[in-house]
Amino acid sequence: MTNGNPPDLTYSEPDLRALPPDDPDAREDPRPERPSAGGRTILLLGLALLAAGAGWYLWSTWFAPAPAPVIAETAPATPPPDAPAAAAEPEIQYPIDSSATTEPMPELANSDEPLGLGLATAMESDAIARYMVSQDFARRFVITVDNLARKTYSQRLSPFKPAPGAFAVAGTGDRMTISAQNPARYTPLVRVFEAVNSEKLVALYVRFYPLFQEAYREQGYPNAYFNDRLVQVLDMMIATREMPGQLALTQPKVLYEFADPALEALPAGQKILLRIGPENAARVKSKLREIRALVAQEVNVVKGTAKAP
Repeated sequence: MTNGNPPDLTYSEPDLRALPPDDPDAREDPRPERPSAGGRTILLLGLALLAAGAGWYLWSTWFAPAPAPVIAETAPATPPPDAPAAAAEPEIQYPIDSSATTEPMPELANSDEPLGLGLATAMESDAIARYMVSQDFARRFVITVDNLARKTYSQRLSPFKPAPGAFAVAGTGDRMTISAQNPARYTPLVRVFEAVNSEKLVALYVRFYPLFQEAYREQGYPNAYFNDRLVQVLDMMIATREMPGQLALTQPKVLYEFADPALEALPAGQKILLRIGPENAARVKSKLREIRALVAQEVNVVKGTAKAP
């Protein structure tokens, strides 16, 4: 039966937080719940650890002294077992003894006059004026000796003036050769060289050897010995093979070259001997052997005698 009003069809979700008031366990205690004894202990311990951590952070950040820098100790470097020892100065093969002279040694820049006077005792003065360049003679001599064993030779830096006349050739194109008349250009100079007193020339060289050694060091050889280089170059010149006949030439640019690549690849000193002709070359090599025998010995400057080392 209804009372005449329409039925309420709305649905409401029951509130699960509310229990019937007649349930004695659902009554709320107005007093706050107190933690147990074990809970209080854990809480106090957590607060203590938190306070200790905060204190340590503040002390380490603001009050603790900065740590001392750590210096890594490294053992002294030692070369590996197979490392070569430090390069030592090469052993002198052909020593020159200039210590016996009592005369003062001129400076290299002021040595032209005493060297010129010494040359005049070993060769004719007229030949010196005709064929020699006296200015900066010591440096020119050292540079020329060193260059004779290399591929190129600088006439501009030579202590000898160019041979008179022009280089003579025969033929043209692929048949170009050294002219048979060309060696005659060099014959007067070869005769002057043969007439040089070898003992006086070497005595002069030994007397002023410190100047030649200084000039050699200037060229970039601080640990090398010039007399060893001189003997080496003399041996190279003496070993030049004989090439009879007119050698074939080519002219790729301005200068003439040997058509045979093996001859063109020879050191400059050997190519000079080939250009002057076999007869002149034989006479020059004979004189070079004589000089080589003297400079390869230890020379006593005061007595003027040579003795084997």
